[in-house]
Amino acid sequence: MLQALRTLFKKPPVIIGIVTALMFQVIFSVIWMTAYSGVNDRTKELTVAIVNEDGELSKGIADRLAETLPFHTVANLSASEALDQLNHHQVHMVLDIPAGFNESLQTAGATAEIKYTINEANPVTIKSMMQGVSQSVTNTINKQASAQGVQTVLTASGASADQAAQAATNLTNRVEGKTTSINPVNGMNNQMVPMMMVLASYVGAMIMGMNLQVAMGMLSSMYSRMTLFGARVVINVGSALVVSLLGSSLIVALGGQIAQGFVAFWLFQALFLCTFMFFSQFFLICFGPAGSVFNIISLSLQLVSSGAMVPRELLNSFYSGIGHYLPATYAVQGILSVQLGGPGVQSAAGSIVVVLLIAVALSLVVTLLKKGRKPAGMPSPAPANS
Repeated sequence: MLQALRTLFKKPPVIIGIVTALMFQVIFSVIWMTAYSGVNDRTKELTVAIVNEDGELSKGIADRLAETLPFHTVANLSASEALDQLNHHQVHMVLDIPAGFNESLQTAGATAEIKYTINEANPVTIKSMMQGVSQSVTNTINKQASAQGVQTVLTASGASADQAAQAATNLTNRVEGKTTSINPVNGMNNQMVPMMMVLASYVGAMIMGMNLQVAMGMLSSMYSRMTLFGARVVINVGSALVVSLLGSSLIVALGGQIAQGFVAFWLFQALFLCTFMFFSQFFLICFGPAGSVFNIISLSLQLVSSGAMVPRELLNSFYSGIGHYLPATYAVQGILSVQLGGPGVQSAAGSIVVVLLIAVALSLVVTLLKKGRKPAGMPSPAPANS
């Protein structure tokens, strides 16, 4: 056994495998720990639209909410404008104070309702954060309503402190919160589909690219570089269509949502999977086996900066900025649209096509510039016997 170990450690693949495992630990630890540091301190980057349909009567409540909410707030939108921006991911929740809200607070026995609308076609953290905030806001308004009620009683009737306290008790829980969702998610399994698809697609593309690169090296003495590059294109496009068809079919068969239809879901996955293939293979074409290190870095960066798990708005400027240049960001945006509903898939597909064309063009340039072995010529005919 010791002899076998010594022999194995003399083989480059064994050393490369161990180094690769070490690199995964180092790269993921550094990127993830720095990317998610301070996320909870950046909630001001999320936006809540406050719509006051009750006019001046509830202006004080709306203003206090804008001051106390731990988010960036906008208060100059109509209800329809706010919902449109919510659907386009420009705001993360709409808080609507309906007409007659203040009148309901002043009416004995009546209950006032405040409305919250959330777009579930977002990272799961958005939904949980906004649901928590909606409950907090309802409780806060209840306290404000109680205080206003006590003040009204004291001012109007000169009641004693005990009577005022009793009035406050009667005025608690006068406000109820009603939360509705657009683009609802049916279960946690559907919420995690974007993360799963990005991870499975990029890792699969990485492994496929490594094996394809080895095969190309074996054939480099038999075929020209352009012939092999053309074959690479055909293999990537064909594989992307077939692999994504299987992946999309499995997701649907296992209860996945497809708001915009199966064909759109499949073709969009085929598009970003093909892009992942060319994107990851560029590093292998350019750097050879060492390109795997760049792919590990790319995988880690894309998982944290794509918005699949944590909203990109909560990341620091470096990781949020670098996400604009990586295909996974647009893959997640498009998946959320075709899977759960809402606009944005066309824009996401256009951005992915740009990344795809750049990756193909750079790969072609590197292929043309690299020196390779010339294809072997046809064997010379044997001389005829006289």
